[in-house]
This record gives sequence, structure tokens and C-alpha cells, in this order.
Amino acid sequence: MGTSEMSLTPHVFWAQRHHELYLRVELSDVQNPDITISDNVLNFKAQGHGAKGVNLYEFSLEFFAPVKPKFIQRSTQRQVAITVKKSEKLWWPRLIKQERKPRFLAPDCDRWLDESDAEMELREKEEERITKIRTESRKREDPFLYLKRGYLFMYNLVQFLGFSWIFVNMTVRLFILGQDSFYDTFNSMGDMMYFCQTLALLEIINPLIGLVKTGVAPALIQVLGRNFILFFILGQLDEMQTKAIVFFIFYLWSSIEIFRYPFYMLACLDTEWKLLTWIRYTIWIPLYPLGALAEAASIIQAIPIFNETGRFSLRLPLEFTVSFSVFLVVYLVLLFLGLGINLRHLLKQRRRRLGSRKRKMQ
Repeated sequence: MGTSEMSLTPHVFWAQRHHELYLRVELSDVQNPDITISDNVLNFKAQGHGAKGVNLYEFSLEFFAPVKPKFIQRSTQRQVAITVKKSEKLWWPRLIKQERKPRFLAPDCDRWLDESDAEMELREKEEERITKIRTESRKREDPFLYLKRGYLFMYNLVQFLGFSWIFVNMTVRLFILGQDSFYDTFNSMGDMMYFCQTLALLEIINPLIGLVKTGVAPALIQVLGRNFILFFILGQLDEMQTKAIVFFIFYLWSSIEIFRYPFYMLACLDTEWKLLTWIRYTIWIPLYPLGALAEAASIIQAIPIFNETGRFSLRLPLEFTVSFSVFLVVYLVLLFLGLGINLRHLLKQRRRRLGSRKRKMQ
């Protein structure tokens, strides 16, 4: 294709932030473009392949407000990108001084943000910067930081392996034995669940001694609640250990933990996988209420057994006895109160971690 000496104007797309401007010139195969900023006017001239084929393309733009003469330019096979710093951190109503926009100039939809979104982005970057500074400062101040992280990583790794073992084995048994696997869950998985839930007591201790920043109350409610079901309802009643509800309790618990613990493992390494983060802060929405319903069902099934056996009944003077089932009815109320507290806590966490990302997508 021949080269014409006629000067043409390329398509130019722009966007802004409070501190800088972004220009994208739609020219491909550009080499050594002539770009200058003088008297607040950007002049561009380059040979390249544009809307009118291979030609000499040029344009000039007088900016709306003062800019710094130095700029950053990067050419690729498809376009020329120019970043210009504003002299003052202000939001401009338009790019150029003249009110009438030239035909070749258009907003860059890929980078465009309105002023409120740009301010939000600025705040998030500032928060990230402050968090990074605090983290680096904490690393300098805390000589045991890496030791603590190593301990937390190993704890989460062991829990992940334990619950994964439970989940995988239960899944395999379900496919092989079908519904028959429901009634043998405790005998086959109980020891590993005892181990994992006993180890989970550390999740109460860790925030108490300052190893993690999470609140004590949510961990206390979850760990003690699960251990009450495991050690008192299922562990003390042989009649409960062969019921199908055990399968659903164990399966729901492990389904949550096989995503939660890897998320914490990566956090110990200052690493994040977006998909895992989304799953960790989303999967609890159906699974936590279902888990609470399964735990409540086990308590309801256990009440007649406690009434019949009289186990853990409280004997008072005058030969008056309070059945343990009375405490179980009270615990049922507390179970759902605790569920509400934990769901509220998890919802706040989800909004904090995923909310800003959702706003950007919108």
C-alpha cells in the first residue's frame, strides 16, 4: 500500500483521574512518534496505520487546565498510549479548553470513571498504601512475625487436610454405598472429626492472644457450638451415631472448611486468588443456615433419647429432677441466635471484601 503525504487526524480516546490524563491514539505500527507539550498544548505527529490506511497522522490539543510538560509515552503494535500529569489534582469538566469537542476525540470507555468513582478509587488506593505501610512497619516492629505466620499457615494446612480427608471419603462412600453410607458416617469419620474440632479450639485462643485480628465472639459461637453437637449429642449417645443426620452435619461442616482454610493459608503468604476469595465469602450463604438446621435436627432427635435414659439430668433437692432435654430446648434458641450473630458478621466481611469490587464492575 502506498504512503500518502496528506496529513490526517487519528481517533483519540481519553480518560482522567484527579492527578493525570490518559490518551489513547488509534494508530498501529507507529515508530518514533513526534510528541511534544508546549504552552499547555499537546502536539502529535506520526506515520502509522489508521482509519485511512498508512498515512501521516497529526493533531493538537490545548488542555483545559495547566499540565506538566513531561509525559509518559508507550507505543504498541496497535496504539500509542500517552499519560500526562496535571499541574493540580483537580477534576476537569472536559479535556480541552474549547467547549466544542472535535470529532476525532471521544471518551475511553475502558478507563472511564465519573468523579465519584474516581474518588472512590483514590480512597481505595490510599487505603492500600496505608495498609502496606502498616504491614511493613509491623514486620520491622515484630521480630516474631514470620514465626507467627508459619504457625498459622501450618494450623490451616492441617485443618484443610483433615476436612478434605473427611469430605473426599464421604463423597466416595456416597457414590459406592449410596444411602447406606448415611448410617455409618460417625464410625468411619468420627475420629478425624474429633481431631479437627478439638484442634479448632485454637481458633478461640488465637484472637485472644493477638495472633489474628478476627473477633473472639464469632469463633467462640462456631467452635463451641460444633463441639457441643459432636461431643455431647453425637459422642455420648450411641443411638445418635447411626442416624442419617450425622452424614449431613459432617458433610456441611467439611464443605465450608475445604474453602475457608486454603483462603487463610494464602493470606499467611500475602497472596489472594480472586475465585477462592469469592467462594470463601459466598459459600456460607447456603451452607451455614443448612448446617444450623442439621444441628437443630440432631438436637430434636436426641431429646427423646435423653428423656428416656435420664443422662446428664440435674438432680435437685426434694427429689426434683431437671431433664437434660430442658437445656437442649434452651440451646436450640441460642443456636439460632448465634447463627444470626455469625451471619451478620460474615455479611459485613463479605461486603468489605467483595463490595468495592462489585461497584467497580457496575
